[in-house]
Amino acid sequence: MKRNFLFFSFLFLMSAFVSLSSLKAKDGQGIAYYNAGFPHSAKALLLEDLVAGSANQAEACFYLGNIYFEESKQDSASFYFKKGLVADPTSALNTIGLAMLQIKTNSAVADQDIDNALKGKNKKDADLIIAAARAYLVNGHIEQAALYQERAQKAKAKYAPVFVLLGDIELAREKVGDACRNYEQAIYFDATCKEAYIKYARAYKGVNTALSIEMLGRLKEQVPTFLLADKELADIYYSTNDFDKAAEAYDRFLQSGNYTTQDLTKYAMTLFLSHNFAKSLEVANMGHAKNPRNPVFNRLAMYNNTDLKQYDEAIKAADLFFNQSDKPDFSYLDYMYYGHALRETKQFDSAIVQYEKALDLDSTKVDLWKDISDMYDAKSDYNNAIATYLKYMNALSADKKTPDVIIALGKMYYSQSSLPSITVEVKKDILIKADSLFAQVASLEPDNYRGNFWRARTNSIIDEDSTKISAKPLQGLAKPFYEETAKIVESKADPRYNSVAVECYSYLGYYYLVKEDYPVSKSYWNKILVIDPTNVTAKKALEGIK
Repeated sequence: MKRNFLFFSFLFLMSAFVSLSSLKAKDGQGIAYYNAGFPHSAKALLLEDLVAGSANQAEACFYLGNIYFEESKQDSASFYFKKGLVADPTSALNTIGLAMLQIKTNSAVADQDIDNALKGKNKKDADLIIAAARAYLVNGHIEQAALYQERAQKAKAKYAPVFVLLGDIELAREKVGDACRNYEQAIYFDATCKEAYIKYARAYKGVNTALSIEMLGRLKEQVPTFLLADKELADIYYSTNDFDKAAEAYDRFLQSGNYTTQDLTKYAMTLFLSHNFAKSLEVANMGHAKNPRNPVFNRLAMYNNTDLKQYDEAIKAADLFFNQSDKPDFSYLDYMYYGHALRETKQFDSAIVQYEKALDLDSTKVDLWKDISDMYDAKSDYNNAIATYLKYMNALSADKKTPDVIIALGKMYYSQSSLPSITVEVKKDILIKADSLFAQVASLEPDNYRGNFWRARTNSIIDEDSTKISAKPLQGLAKPFYEETAKIVESKADPRYNSVAVECYSYLGYYYLVKEDYPVSKSYWNKILVIDPTNVTAKKALEGIK
């Protein structure tokens, strides 16, 4: 399951769009989301605030600049910092933002600009000093950031954001314990400090999942309306393959309306992995309505419809995914699911093409060779069915070549021998191959009747054909195998094997009738009547013997 999860996660990361959708703006919420560690969710809110004119324009521009900087989009970051200065030429935040862009390339100028921004009335402004520290921190200048953190703490000693900053600095130093102690300190000074809970949970996410979940539970108690805590919980459950709980948390989070396309794809994928195919399809269709060319939604529509046995709809979704999606990254699973839908609608030739594409991408999925063989078998194309099945068998390890696997190949040879185009000589060779495989089965499972039973059927045909060609009497090639089969099924005393017993007794009754050993022949026909008192063949045989 873990391997499947990692693979699905890879598909998701390769195909999901991070464009924002369905975000409901509230004044100041974008900044709160950014500070809490959700820049993607914050981005659309801040952009909407700017358009609506409902926020402090300079401040909104500063946070947008930071978001674009973190996305490695320097030009866009610069655009918004400058836009913020147009809105408010005295904005120290945006001055710091522009300086942040130069720290790596022109540190002396950046240092001077930040120093100038923190003069005068701004000298003891803890929020501005924290912004300066973060400008250095995001550029990897950890010790310079630490100096500004100390300055911010002197300006406002019992201020939660100061300790959140110190926690981030310790985390950059790879001191997780020290970082989390500072996040705890931030919570001590402000029990509603969202970013402290979130960052604590993230720091321990890969170390102590239970502790991360506990911390997010505390945040939900303090700020029940902050549904991004549920998003964080969902991501943790998702990463640990607890898809049922992940789905529940994503469902709560999406009720906020403040979700991205990426969140929607994760939710749909989580529902799929938890086998809630109907709900996953509903969410995928909702996403498709907003973004028809999103490959994740189209892929999941194909997967879910297939698992729901809505094969016609799955085929329609496959067309959208393969032909009308933006840059889908195709995987063996895509071709396999498409193949499943085509197979179930009896489009065998097309299904075989898709399965072969799946095998081209992942040759370890050897069961697909068996699926291909089954489809050739259903078409009575036994040559291709056998050739493909041999590929399947050759790919299996010795311990996987079970009696079930072997007997299936034997039955294909047996069926191939019935083709009218087969000559008698070729037919005998084919039946000998089948008999050899059935012999292996009989040897591997001596208490099971089926190996001997199929040997009996195979040798009966060989005997009949030989009798027709040479006009020799029946040799009884099938006799020992029908006798052994009868012995095994009689020992089980199970009505499920009655039809097998009747076939054995019918052959043996006929054999002894031909050999004119009437008492033995009668005994077998009478055994049939015990099982089936109305059996016409047995009654006629007994009447003839009389």
